[in-house]
Amino acid sequence: MKIALVGIGKIARDQHVPSIAASPDWELAATCSRAGRVDGVPAYTDLDEMLTAHPDIKVVSMCMPPVPRFEFARKAIAAGRHVMLEKPPGATLSECHALEDLARKAGVSLFATWHSRDGARVSAARDWLADKEITKTHITWREDVRKWHPGQDWVFDPGGMGVFDPGINALSVMTKILPAPVHLLSAELEFPANRQTPIAAQLQFTGSTTADFDWRQEGPQTWDVEVWTNAGKLHLTHGGEHMTVDDQEAGDDPAVVGEYPSLYAQMAELVATGGADMDLSPLRHVADAFMLGKRVQVDAFEW
Repeated sequence: MKIALVGIGKIARDQHVPSIAASPDWELAATCSRAGRVDGVPAYTDLDEMLTAHPDIKVVSMCMPPVPRFEFARKAIAAGRHVMLEKPPGATLSECHALEDLARKAGVSLFATWHSRDGARVSAARDWLADKEITKTHITWREDVRKWHPGQDWVFDPGGMGVFDPGINALSVMTKILPAPVHLLSAELEFPANRQTPIAAQLQFTGSTTADFDWRQEGPQTWDVEVWTNAGKLHLTHGGEHMTVDDQEAGDDPAVVGEYPSLYAQMAELVATGGADMDLSPLRHVADAFMLGKRVQVDAFEW
């Protein structure tokens, strides 16, 4: 199938473009971006122009930041195209629900992707926890914003989500592996004095579940989920790539697919079957954190 990418930034170049190139399901037939482009692929700066010029492109993958994404996705759906959404699927829950309604009425597939759910052993963790009694869960998700979003001020602008840009990855894993849903009780959000979104967050959920997010960690990065149960302690590390139970390696050794290649395989299946997948539970937790969170001002942040 022919597919178009909208938004050729770092994540598109690092993940989307190579995943499409390696897939037997897809052909990258056009791009739309203010500046970025892919060699050898027709490039546009206007979405309407791209859609008109390529009626044979049936799928559009949205890779731009969340704030401007709704209008682009709305236009693609109105043009009868299937739409794939980079995480988070939108800047607000309301616009995500609106897109879902529009896609249903247009009869097209819509996919809210959560790439961290496709970490190598995330499914194995879900399966192991399915029949366990959970006593406590703790998530530690600490990254260096300068490494992953160098100079990208939009992550600290309203709608950019700040530390929840990576933190929502942790929440996507949490909502996949825990056998019973949890909801937020309280949050403490650390805002740099010169920024509009938090650089760190501490979250308390029901079910004795806690999370520690920080965007100031230099050196090795930390993406850990620890779950204590009546049958031992499960520990996911490296964003779900490794799993132990009571410090012993666990989980089947999966075939190497990769997070983004798996997402594109799922999108191909959704289009083939006429399905849609708009699980918004990770974004709902982020919205709750902004509603309940206590604001704490910390030192100004500069690149």
